[in-house]
Amino acid sequence: MSLISAYDADKAVAEMERTRKAGMVSSMIWQASHPDLPFHSAHYDKIWAASQDLDMPISFHILTGFNYSKDGLGPTCGRAGVEHYRGSVNLKTIDGMNAFFDLIFYGILERYPKLRIVNVENEIGWIPFFLQQWDYYYRRFKDTNPPPISETPSFYFYRQIFVTFFDDHVGGQNLTWWGQDNAMWSNDYPHPNSTWPNSREVIARDLSHLPHDVRKKLLSDNVARLFNLRVPVPVV
Repeated sequence: MSLISAYDADKAVAEMERTRKAGMVSSMIWQASHPDLPFHSAHYDKIWAASQDLDMPISFHILTGFNYSKDGLGPTCGRAGVEHYRGSVNLKTIDGMNAFFDLIFYGILERYPKLRIVNVENEIGWIPFFLQQWDYYYRRFKDTNPPPISETPSFYFYRQIFVTFFDDHVGGQNLTWWGQDNAMWSNDYPHPNSTWPNSREVIARDLSHLPHDVRKKLLSDNVARLFNLRVPVPVV
């Protein structure tokens, strides 16, 4: 995965093209965009188009970009005491929520139907609730205040957005009815937040209630399909 600076769209595209030729299968830009460069601005159009044309999904990773701390280095940076927890949960989740909102409600995913986005390490338990609410208010107000989209917000999510999770019991329970084709389990190794060396126990806790074919999608098939990876030995 190539890490792309998004300040200059032309240079970003050139680097995406260079790294794609070198064998990279994906790229990553900031999750919390610069205040002067919101995701719904035309600044990113060349990047979205290149990602689509190169078949190179774009990842948004937590704690990247211009977050909600005073120093701009991330939601937990500079937050002492109780406020550290606000950054670790509330503000970090808001980053992912706002990125989804811009991509969906401003019509980016409609204009670039083959663009695929990966939201990394934000967990997944919160997502179906927001899709439910966005769909509800879209249907309620689309005739009087229509956004530039022709389908419900959840339609674009299911078609073009993938999400990762690694220690989310709530999200695992939701997978009985939601997200089976969009979610991908990871263990975040070797980060201290990783489930390693207890990954199998976490998988059993969160996914053992699911059928074998669903577990296989969440643990290997979805990521292999997204990135066109060859898996020589089946992962069970």
